[in-house]
Amino acid sequence: MIIKQVRILTILLVAGAGLGAQEPLTVTGAIRKAWTDQAGLRAGQAMVESRQAEAEGYRDLRLPTLTLNAHGVRTNEPMMAFGIKLNQARIGMADFDPMTLNHPDAIGAYGGTAVIQQPLYTGGRITAARRAGEYMAQAEMASQERRKQETAQMVVEAYFGTQVAEQALKWVDDTRMWIQGMEDFVGARVAQGLMLESELQRLKAFHAQADAQKADVVKQVRSARSGLGLLTGSGPVEGPLATPLEPAASGAGQGPTQDATPGTAYRGDLVAADLQAKAAKEGAKAARGNNLPEVGLEVGAGTLHHSWSEKGNWTWAAVGLKWKVFSAPDLAKAKAARAQERAAADMRTFKQQQAEHEVRVAREGVIAAEARYASAKESLAAAEESKRLREARHKEGLAPLIEVLDAEAAVQGARTLILQSLFDIRISRAGLNLATGNPIEGVNP
Repeated sequence: MIIKQVRILTILLVAGAGLGAQEPLTVTGAIRKAWTDQAGLRAGQAMVESRQAEAEGYRDLRLPTLTLNAHGVRTNEPMMAFGIKLNQARIGMADFDPMTLNHPDAIGAYGGTAVIQQPLYTGGRITAARRAGEYMAQAEMASQERRKQETAQMVVEAYFGTQVAEQALKWVDDTRMWIQGMEDFVGARVAQGLMLESELQRLKAFHAQADAQKADVVKQVRSARSGLGLLTGSGPVEGPLATPLEPAASGAGQGPTQDATPGTAYRGDLVAADLQAKAAKEGAKAARGNNLPEVGLEVGAGTLHHSWSEKGNWTWAAVGLKWKVFSAPDLAKAKAARAQERAAADMRTFKQQQAEHEVRVAREGVIAAEARYASAKESLAAAEESKRLREARHKEGLAPLIEVLDAEAAVQGARTLILQSLFDIRISRAGLNLATGNPIEGVNP
């Protein structure tokens, strides 16, 4: 019985541990999670849907409109009273009596109309507005794709920033353990009278610095995980990060550093700028159309009742032309639309120039980061060897403690440079992908 209870308890503990454990998070998974769960990107998608709905509204301007009107009236105004009777189809000879015409009794009526209006020609306003709406909807979609790529770059920065902080924390703990070992060694030598007490105090001061450094790195780890959770829309990330900080391969010719120029891939902001320029051009056409004549067709039917059986019905059809020969506000709007067209065209040119600049800077950033990493690896190897030799000489009494501490500081500096250069490689490659429009970390929206 006891054995059975132990087995059940063991199964429950294992199941609980499995439920509590979190799946490792890859950088690819973090990017996709941000695209689906981040509130900022969901707001951007809502803007896309809004633009698409507006575009549908512009397309529907060419369709006919149906207007229904219902009304009731009671009046003794002479003209209205006569007209109401006429519309009710109940005019008689008595209604032409001058006394009746001049002083009619109050009359009531109820009825309604149905009117269909169809634009035939509007000076190109409807066609231009429809095209402008379609371009703006497409531009918003392109902008959303760009926002996704920018978010992916920020996720990469937060993801590997977290790994840098966590690796720094491991190295700080290694340093603290090393210092503790040195304190034990020096403390024993001080007790034997072979070393001065000041040596031990210097080590304790160095130990205190390492403790303070650990507290600062712990804060950086928590801040980085919180920032990563903000980007992915999930709150602070607690699980392990599975994608290694060091790239699979390094080198200036790796990845998008070769032939990375704008236009080789999809840059949403450049596409959006081009579509916005086209939309502004169509908007200028629509504004000019306000000063052209418009032709419309109107078909309608109406009824007016005195009672359910006493009523009049009528229909009509008309083709009309309206032309605002002069309208100062419309002329001003046309002028403003032309200025917006020029502004959009210039912004498109500037965006292209900016993209070319970003590619040049990003490519140089990748090359510089990879060079710093190669240098950092050599520096770390040299610093570790120097520390080993100085520590051995110190234990033999041939070198002062300050030289050993200086060597440890050099190792820490080289490790920091290693982490920073690896981080810079990841970030600069993501920046180059963003600049050229290539998928960041190979993830497509």
